[in-house]
Amino acid sequence: LIHRPRPVDVKALRVKLNMTQEQFASRFGFSTATLRHWERGDRAPQGPPLVLLNVIAHNPTAVIVALAA
Repeated sequence: LIHRPRPVDVKALRVKLNMTQEQFASRFGFSTATLRHWERGDRAPQGPPLVLLNVIAHNPTAVIVALAA
């Protein structure tokens, strides 16, 4: 059985976390350009970035703490 991560509305997630594109990108390790492409719909996150976005959507604090450790 292969688990397929749910699509994430990246812009809605970023806005919910009250972060600018630059803040979100640097906090979670994405490039700002990639984040812009996702938000515009030019590209969709896939693979590990999509998994990470699902975890951020579920528990952003855990991801922030884990990345800061």
